[in-house]
Amino acid sequence: MDSAHRILAKLVELNTVNDPARGTAPPPEAVDRIGRLLAEHGLKTETLESGGYTTFYTVIGRGRPVTLFMAHYDTVPPGPGWTLDPFQPTVRNGRLYGRGSADDKSNVAAITAALAGFSPSKGTVVIAFTGDEEVGGRHGARVLAEMLEKEGLWPDYLVNGDGAFSKVIIRRRGAYGARVSVREEPCTADGVLAERVFSARLLNKGTMHSAYFVPGVDTHPLVAASEYVRLTGFKASGLEGEWVKGNVIPRSATLRYVEPGNGRVDCDEGLTRLLEAILPMHRAPLRPQRHSDYGVSVMPNMYCRREGRHTVALDIRIMSMDRSAVEEDLRRVLDEVLGDYALELSGGSGWLYTPRSARLVGLALSVQRSLGLPGEPIEAGGASDARFFSPRGVEAIDYGPLGGNIHGPDEHVSLEHLGKAVLFYRRIAEAIHG
Repeated sequence: MDSAHRILAKLVELNTVNDPARGTAPPPEAVDRIGRLLAEHGLKTETLESGGYTTFYTVIGRGRPVTLFMAHYDTVPPGPGWTLDPFQPTVRNGRLYGRGSADDKSNVAAITAALAGFSPSKGTVVIAFTGDEEVGGRHGARVLAEMLEKEGLWPDYLVNGDGAFSKVIIRRRGAYGARVSVREEPCTADGVLAERVFSARLLNKGTMHSAYFVPGVDTHPLVAASEYVRLTGFKASGLEGEWVKGNVIPRSATLRYVEPGNGRVDCDEGLTRLLEAILPMHRAPLRPQRHSDYGVSVMPNMYCRREGRHTVALDIRIMSMDRSAVEEDLRRVLDEVLGDYALELSGGSGWLYTPRSARLVGLALSVQRSLGLPGEPIEAGGASDARFFSPRGVEAIDYGPLGGNIHGPDEHVSLEHLGKAVLFYRRIAEAIHG
């Protein structure tokens, strides 16, 4: 077992789930163990603390250029559907399975194995591992960026280990989160209580991350439930689903409703109106500032009933940093289809957008070809910590070894590609810093 494999196996054993909806974050004992693990494998780090989150970092060398190698150790919740223990690393057919094996502990392991002991002959290498990327990075990458700027270490280049394709990623959309709620309006209707289950159907079965949803190709269970209510005119009585996290598509949603029959059934006008509004929300014409292959996506991934209100949480992906415009466009739709509602909008810290002509992209593609890997840059669906650097002119790429089922059950990474990622990070550092 090589160094990256050993590090990754130890990391997967640590539960570092970030889930603000359930009040969980990487616990101090797991974070402390990560620090010791990095030191055991030759990477001595310092820490930045903010908002209960820890960033590990180390600075090697001095002067220009400055290259930041970064990854994150927090994960999304396991969610349903696992056939294996999500916190017990399991190797089968050349893959290591476990929550975070691809997103993103594989990159923590690969960067550590690649750069522990590296000594640049020119310039400065900064290595950093954050603990809150899955919840927006405000206390991790943002605080790291502020520290680097203050210390005169603002990076010329950023190699962000956050990908699962063994490809060079040069574009990612910005991310917003929205919560749309309406009041409960209990009522009764003539008929009988019925139930219908709507399931997610995705062409890309390698991820449940909603940023990769393709309208016209994929089916979202809540959007399907919305259209069903709109077409039938049935009153909704209740809604349940396999809710995981704001940016994770639920595998199914179960709608309870009133269909024609002899009887009288309790239902809810507020829930009915909210369900009818999900399709227009999903198709809301938000204005982007730059091109994205994925366009704009508004994904209704969570529902809850609490304190007299029905609430849907939206994961919004768009090439825009104009939060006021995003809110204005979304409100225009909600005013039309809901009328009486409450909206909370958050996020919008930035995007990843690096021209193909950038020096770092050329170096990365050259290294790719030397490893026998795809030599064309791509756009990826999800956001990343690069959002705190790319909009300010830093040449940035995202990268990571080939993996699958990101944010879904039985997440895994290819051990062959994990080894190639180690070589990728090392050769990038050598190409820039000697």
